[in-house]
Amino acid sequence: MAKKKRLIWIIPICVIAVFIGCFFIYTSRYYHADATALSALENDAAVTVTQTDYGWLFDGPSESDALIFYPGAKVEETAYAPLMHLLASENMDVLLVKMPFHLAIFGANRANDLIARHDYANWYIGGHSLGGAMAANFASKHPEHLTGLILLAAYPTGKIDDTVKVLTIYGSEDGVLNMKNMEEGRKYLPDHAEEYVIEGGNHAQFGNYGEQKGDGIASISHSEQQNLTKEFILQQNIPGKYPSLF
Repeated sequence: MAKKKRLIWIIPICVIAVFIGCFFIYTSRYYHADATALSALENDAAVTVTQTDYGWLFDGPSESDALIFYPGAKVEETAYAPLMHLLASENMDVLLVKMPFHLAIFGANRANDLIARHDYANWYIGGHSLGGAMAANFASKHPEHLTGLILLAAYPTGKIDDTVKVLTIYGSEDGVLNMKNMEEGRKYLPDHAEEYVIEGGNHAQFGNYGEQKGDGIASISHSEQQNLTKEFILQQNIPGKYPSLF
């Protein structure tokens, strides 16, 4: 009888231990930032890059606009440094968030603390892939804090308030983005939401972390895709340039 009681406890403990072990093995294998990404963490004349307790701050000339950016699943956050540096160099400071286990699902509400800690007039939140989905989740629950939502190869799963401006960007060669779910997600967007397709772009080239499993082959370079992304984003937050949007 005692042996049976021990087995009742041992079996679930073993199952839990195996699950935890598998989880740590799964999360320990992630996409790493390449040399180009790491070089974008250096300061230059326009942008000061600072490592923080939440990730990285790209502080450029803007005094009023900031983007909180959530990385894609199992991608090192610094892989997005080139795009973040580009945005900060012109008109939008960036707070690049490091996520627990490189999964934004475990840090979806980190924007709350960042908004409370920094003084910007206009807050944007965005992200890539799963990071974009979690950014959309935050936006659906906290529209009062935000001016805009930026989705890179991502879609919402909850209603986005009409007061939040939304921009979606993805590559024509994206082999990772689930287009059926993307179409389904459009019903949650405001009527004024904008969507752009980067011809020749794929899923991974919003960051610099090498090829992603299942992705399509891009016919443009990382820098071309990221420069186009920057233009699509900044045209919507430059005061007076597109007054119908912002």
